[in-house]
Amino acid sequence: MTRFNMSESEMPSAWFNILPRLATPMDPPLHPGTREPVTPDDLAPLFPMELIMQEMSPEPWIDIPGPVLDILRLWRPTPLVRAERLEKMLDTPARIYFKDESVSPAGSHKPNTAVPQAYYNKMEGIKRLTTETGAGQWGTALSFATAQFDMECMVYMVRASFEQKPYRKIMMQVWGGDVVPSPIDDPSNPGSLGAAISDAVRDCVQRDDSHYALGSVLNHVLLHQTVIGLEARDQLRAAGEELPDVVIAPCGGGSNLGGIAFPFVPDESVRLVAVEPSSCPTLTQGRFEYDFGDVAGMTPLMPMYTLGADFMPPSIHAGGLRYHGDSPIVSKLVHEGRMEAVAINQGKVFDAAIKFANAEGKVPAPECGHGIAVAIDEALAAKESGEEKVILFNYCGHGHLDLAAYDEYLSGRMIDA
Repeated sequence: MTRFNMSESEMPSAWFNILPRLATPMDPPLHPGTREPVTPDDLAPLFPMELIMQEMSPEPWIDIPGPVLDILRLWRPTPLVRAERLEKMLDTPARIYFKDESVSPAGSHKPNTAVPQAYYNKMEGIKRLTTETGAGQWGTALSFATAQFDMECMVYMVRASFEQKPYRKIMMQVWGGDVVPSPIDDPSNPGSLGAAISDAVRDCVQRDDSHYALGSVLNHVLLHQTVIGLEARDQLRAAGEELPDVVIAPCGGGSNLGGIAFPFVPDESVRLVAVEPSSCPTLTQGRFEYDFGDVAGMTPLMPMYTLGADFMPPSIHAGGLRYHGDSPIVSKLVHEGRMEAVAINQGKVFDAAIKFANAEGKVPAPECGHGIAVAIDEALAAKESGEEKVILFNYCGHGHLDLAAYDEYLSGRMIDA
């Protein structure tokens, strides 16, 4: 058996909160004006109070609301798949498993948090959400989620991806989202997630009917994604595996990495690996310090690895990983040695993605290809050592709307950044 499914009744009914399980407490975010720790009232213009409470909750488990579960059941639980054909291609004794998050309506893991964010805002009477998106996966997911609750959605899409991935824009529009390129005031600028966040926050605070929604980085976002790792733990047991030896996922802001890895943090024997692009090496070359989450300095300052809020990354195809900072929780885990981080260039990413597509029949998103590349590295290392290592990675999204990137790679026109 290579595919391990769960019934709807087995889907997690609560999110796994990593905050009370950390070895040391998190440092607080700071107000951009006073540089004092932010209060719930400081965040109220941006987020509903329930999400603000989740951001700092000491509770080990947080119940998933029934209306959210009803929508998540459209595609969850997602399958755990053993990549036996990839194992055979690599001639490795390792057992490779991937959690297939590409089966969601938006084609990625992003709806796992888009749906609860839309729900909590709707319950607070908010009619419109603003957001940023890099490759478009988050904007697509939030457009889907707001459509479920009859809300408006305004998406500021990083200009480089807006031009590279036109069908992502169309997919958002199908679900009623409005999409514009960012930065809105500089058409010559390829943009960054930090700049798009500034545009979205600036829009939000000017309207009483609007809140802001973030697709990564913040604690509540990664909390919602833990359904991935919780399901994977149960499915691995069904596959006859006690625990994985290593858990791997790409990392831009940390949402899909946190989702699959956080439920394994208490298991000290399990290695956790974040994979980022060499052209935006936040965790591997950034500084661990307080920094703004956006270019304009409108957001709270967060303790995280950062390349500087004004860092403008090259226009690589993994647009969802082009962020100057990272999740404060992920940053803390890397800083304290509980999590590893590696950086790879996009040539290696697409080489691995094509190997995977030929072995397993699935075309991954460029972001997803980062995790696949390192999973292959781990499998080949197991081959050298003769270890029967258990490797788990997050197949966080398909690449059906990223075929222009594959065309560049296959035609030899891709810059190996």
